[in-house]
Amino acid sequence: MMEELKLTCLQRRHLMECVERGDALPLQCHPTSSTEPAPALPPPICQPRRLSAKPHLRPAKLCQAGGAYTREKFKPQARRDLEKEKQRLQNILATGKDVVEQEVKQRVVQTEEEEAPEPDRFEELVNEIQERREFLAEMEALGQGKRYRSIILTEISQKMREMEIIDKKRSEEAREITTKDFPAGNKSDPRD
Repeated sequence: MMEELKLTCLQRRHLMECVERGDALPLQCHPTSSTEPAPALPPPICQPRRLSAKPHLRPAKLCQAGGAYTREKFKPQARRDLEKEKQRLQNILATGKDVVEQEVKQRVVQTEEEEAPEPDRFEELVNEIQERREFLAEMEALGQGKRYRSIILTEISQKMREMEIIDKKRSEEAREITTKDFPAGNKSDPRD
């Protein structure tokens, strides 16, 4: 940068000295004078102070004034139910087990199992294919269709293949269920 600005040797030396000391770079470099320029008037009060490059410690009075030493007010938390705790301790001492918690845990586990039905993989695949088609349409609208078309179509074909396998398994299971309902003497194979 110094070469691009075509600075003189004196200006370069002055800048390097500022860098070595860790001071801020001067806003103006006096071109040919080797003497230091007269100190400028202090900046007006309305301008923000510049921070020096070197870190410095703040006096304790400034820290206290900034609120660094104030403590947060104590906010009590909700108290636990002492009767419940007594009952729990009595159960533990009497039986050696925490009966109340085990019952609650069992109830929670049972309700979670009942509430969460197993998702159907076939429906998931349908949703995934739809998402990929929407993504491809968005990319084509943005002009990036060529870039993603082969990838997305490959993924869609993989999902379709998986759906075909699931469909084949379901139809075989349905066929087995229906053939069990008929007597053994009437064997009619729908594949003939």
